[in-house]
Amino acid sequence: MSPTLTINLDTGFLHITTEPGRIPLSRLLGFAARISSKRKFLLVSKILGKHHPVAPRMMSWSYRALARALLKHSLIGESLWLGMAETATGLGYGVFAAAYREGVRNSLFIQTTRYHIDGVKRLEFTEAHSHATDFFLYYPDTEERQQQFYHAQTLVLIDDEISTGKTFLRLIQAYQAINPNLCKVFIVSLVNFANPIDRKALETEAGVLVQWVSLRQGCFHFEEHDNPALAAITVNVLGNGRCKKQLFGWPGRQGLNAPITLDSDIVNALLNFFKPATTSDTLIRPVLILGSGECNVPAYLLGRELERHGYKVKVQSTTRSPIHVSNAITSVIQFEDNYDDQIPNFIYNLDPSAYQEIILCHETPLCHALRTLLDQWHAISARIDLPAHSTHASLHFFRP
Repeated sequence: MSPTLTINLDTGFLHITTEPGRIPLSRLLGFAARISSKRKFLLVSKILGKHHPVAPRMMSWSYRALARALLKHSLIGESLWLGMAETATGLGYGVFAAAYREGVRNSLFIQTTRYHIDGVKRLEFTEAHSHATDFFLYYPDTEERQQQFYHAQTLVLIDDEISTGKTFLRLIQAYQAINPNLCKVFIVSLVNFANPIDRKALETEAGVLVQWVSLRQGCFHFEEHDNPALAAITVNVLGNGRCKKQLFGWPGRQGLNAPITLDSDIVNALLNFFKPATTSDTLIRPVLILGSGECNVPAYLLGRELERHGYKVKVQSTTRSPIHVSNAITSVIQFEDNYDDQIPNFIYNLDPSAYQEIILCHETPLCHALRTLLDQWHAISARIDLPAHSTHASLHFFRP
């Protein structure tokens, strides 16, 4: 084990010890205090594209690295790949897509969600330490995908970080209740801080072969101290529980068998909406593409296309997670969510003046909250349009 790293947060001291690894932990993570009555710290990924702006090529590298590390081990039969809402929905899709490009077939990707869809069967489980504990895993929306869902022999669970593994154990056990054919589980993450006792307990209770894949691993200990000012803050994270299906344009919640592609002329269509840029803008200030909540894959896909055309690009996403501004979180912008829940959403570490253009990728209709953001930044709206059961998407651009 490496020497213990201690991080001083406004909610306590986080002590982290890592096993040997090739990538410096400081390149992967920062740290912050959470506004939560449960877990009071946050591992802030520098390569996820959520709370930090990240180059799409770096995100792509992490997807390939995890997929290739996983594929050093064998998959058994058909495989089900699950990305965890909301933080790791993009990561989950990215690892699935990278594995597909490495030759994996007979696979199904689904992301869990915090939103309700009426009339669709689902598995329910909880993440005890989260700011919003309810997760739903909906059954796929076609008979072929339902067969894969019910009979997959390999389950691939993908999250940005693992702290204890207890959420995954709940999910594995819920899934085993409907699929007794499960033979093997992969637990995939950017970093894994589940201690050896927790890992062994998960492996024993799961009752199937479990393999862990991550870029770095180790363990942590959090020494909490009282912070009355933070403890007094309450943030509504529960929503209203109404069906959101009419707001969805991204199909990840009910299953994908292959990666999504964008229109071949998508960049030219977008460039028609760009403001005239000076040479210094093009060379120095990147383009920022913002995803929204659980729908952050379109932002990554558009970012990769812009990179291929020579643009400097950063990607990040809005989130429902309330985080204290300190340490790795330097700023916050708060706005009402765009899923008709009337709850706060946040964008962290965003300096609008650092970008020559801001593009907001979203699946929902343009609501008041999104229009306000677009007006504030003179940004471009990019709403995804993906026909049912298709893997080819368009983006419709609009600048108010």
